[in-house]
Amino acid sequence: MGISGLVITFNEEKNIGKCIDALFKVCDEVIIVDSFSKDRTVEIAKEKGAQVIQQAFLGDGPQRTHGLPFCKNDWILNLDADEFLDKDAEDFILKKKYLEGNHDALSFRVKNFLADKLIDFSGWYPDHKVRFFNKQTAHPSESKVHQKIVAQNEKKVAVHILHYGWDSFDQIIAKKNQYSGWHAQQLYDQGKRINAFKPVLNGTVAFVRCYFFKKGIFNGLDGLSIAMIQAFFSYMKYAKLIKLQKKK
Repeated sequence: MGISGLVITFNEEKNIGKCIDALFKVCDEVIIVDSFSKDRTVEIAKEKGAQVIQQAFLGDGPQRTHGLPFCKNDWILNLDADEFLDKDAEDFILKKKYLEGNHDALSFRVKNFLADKLIDFSGWYPDHKVRFFNKQTAHPSESKVHQKIVAQNEKKVAVHILHYGWDSFDQIIAKKNQYSGWHAQQLYDQGKRINAFKPVLNGTVAFVRCYFFKKGIFNGLDGLSIAMIQAFFSYMKYAKLIKLQKKK
């Protein structure tokens, strides 16, 4: 029983080669759905033996769904370009432990890194994500940001994905700002409406939860910075939603 690696990309020349090499350790094919990258992402992917399909970005969930018909296998390992299987996850897949039980989606623990430092506080670990699923009964949601896998029988497994998403706080803030806009638009499209107190309330709650209850306070300046970034994201998501309400 084979496994298809599926990755959506845009300007990922820094990571895509390592990502594809890692996927081929457990997959017999790798499918790249690229949003017309301006760098060498497509060239590198083809050199590494991946099949590349180009598609203008449809949103996180729809873009992943677009790639499924190109995957010949039922089991899909759908990593981001800056994600890699830890050794325990590789062993889990190579030993075919995913076939034990009647599960169609497996949620792995994610180790998030800032440069080379593991962020294991402020709610960033254990951060569970479903990246491995059977497309016959499970599929990505239609959410345009932070999609989830819709499955019939999901299981959490204590193996890990390594996520090297950011080199600096600047990158985290920029990405969170981008995501906040996408989230606001998604909430608006879903009919969500809020009052002016919502951004302040949610931003404050996010900070208190991350800094005090999720152990950010014990991790110095990094703990404070991560808690403030989470508060910023929560605040901006709803502040931008209010702007959409007033505009439309």
